[in-house]
Amino acid sequence: MALCERLKQFLAQEKAPYDLLPHTQVFTAQEVAAQSHVTGWHLAKVVVVRDEAGGAYMVAIPAPSLLDIAAVQRATGKAKLRIAHEEDFRTLFPDCETGAMPPFGNLYGVPVYVDASLTRSREFVFQAGSHKEAVRMSYADYERLAKPAVGEFAAREAVKRA
Repeated sequence: MALCERLKQFLAQEKAPYDLLPHTQVFTAQEVAAQSHVTGWHLAKVVVVRDEAGGAYMVAIPAPSLLDIAAVQRATGKAKLRIAHEEDFRTLFPDCETGAMPPFGNLYGVPVYVDASLTRSREFVFQAGSHKEAVRMSYADYERLAKPAVGEFAAREAVKRA
């Protein structure tokens, strides 16, 4: 699967410039960053969370980061959120390979949130619906098209494990 058709058509319709970054098949955000020759801090890793009623929320954080789910709860006003299961991805993002959805929740009827650290770069990179391609575009164009809510959603400290 190549750049998902929905995203491709949307970017063309909006005349948004972007670079397609083909790479070998990889499955983690850090691997995508390495294959795309960018730092993980400039690669948007998409995490999807669900609320108790089944509502979905898309959160883009830097690849090396962990999600601060409490921050997402505060931003959404939802007291109980959980990380979505892979089965949810197939329903929510049917034209994307599982786990490779781009951070354009607006194309899927899903509110999108972006960690503020990603807004500080001129460009950023994200998966394009495929485990073999990424997209690089200006953050300003992304923000204009996706209209994300911006906040502090990446955990700032590593999680301690017992």
